[in-house]
Amino acid sequence: MVSSYHVAVVGATGAVGQQMIQTLESRNFPIGKLTLLSSARSAGKRVVYKGEEITVQEATPEIFEGVDIALFSAGGSVSKELAPEAAKRGAICIDNTSAYRMDPDVPLVVPEVNEDDIKNHKGIIANPNCSTIQMVAALEPIRQKFGLTKIIVSTYQAVSGAGAAAIEELEEQAKAILNGEDFTPEVLPVKGDQNHYQIAFNAVPQIDKFQDNGYTFEEMKMINETKKIMHSDDLKVAATCVRLPIVTGHSESVYVEVEHENVSVKDIHEVLSNAPGIVLEDAPQEQIYPMPANAVGKNDVFVGRVRKDLDDDKGIHLWIVSDNLLKGAAWNSVQIAESLVRLGLLKH
Repeated sequence: MVSSYHVAVVGATGAVGQQMIQTLESRNFPIGKLTLLSSARSAGKRVVYKGEEITVQEATPEIFEGVDIALFSAGGSVSKELAPEAAKRGAICIDNTSAYRMDPDVPLVVPEVNEDDIKNHKGIIANPNCSTIQMVAALEPIRQKFGLTKIIVSTYQAVSGAGAAAIEELEEQAKAILNGEDFTPEVLPVKGDQNHYQIAFNAVPQIDKFQDNGYTFEEMKMINETKKIMHSDDLKVAATCVRLPIVTGHSESVYVEVEHENVSVKDIHEVLSNAPGIVLEDAPQEQIYPMPANAVGKNDVFVGRVRKDLDDDKGIHLWIVSDNLLKGAAWNSVQIAESLVRLGLLKH
């Protein structure tokens, strides 16, 4: 007999929360009871799951009594406040915010890369940053086979990574520009920062706030999270993160240096073709390569444009694309939940 579990989704009315609910349904995750939670402002809304309307409730510490798995995607402050309360009541929390990612006591997990780290959890498991997830999923098979010493990544990220307000701003700005109307940017690049810039028909080289070292917080997340997930403090990682006027789907231009010599494009193709969760789309003569528009709604990470560097035999260039709301957030979270079941780490 298959066990069923009491699952809670915190942030159930948000973009990622909605994707989590849809992913749980599409994966037919063994749910005996589903509790949908949000802030007091959104409580009372109704969400459909498997044809049944479920009323969203306000997230409070007490509501986690009896919950087996709690998926969090309601902002870092909510996770900081409520994830420990949920864990204290016996729930295993899978947190999609940055609140616990670099906590040494919290596993940071991409199941294709470091599933076994889940076994070390103390009630909370962190979901990495969306741009980190797709990159390490594609690079780990290469690292396992040929070693990896350096990563340089430039990202081309969709506005949905900044939430529903950013999507709305993109759409409103595009309409205003096409109609010759004025507009005032209010959300991007960072709602809480001092200046806001046009995103429609533009590229903004800032995601999250700048740190003292000149990198943005998003860039530092990619750098630090990659080293933690791959258990490699010596790995050299640099990142430049750019926001583009795309609704969904992050793209990344990635340059890596491997340890082995004479690694060919064919070698990389062979490794990626056999890697879990990776789809190789790389036939340049036929103009076949990954694009964000084609990745929307799909759980996989797509890789193409694989090339040897022209000056360094150990250098390889790749183009990596994924749906940032699915593999970059909701699907990776549900994958972690599936891993908990498969590894027998859930208690009733």
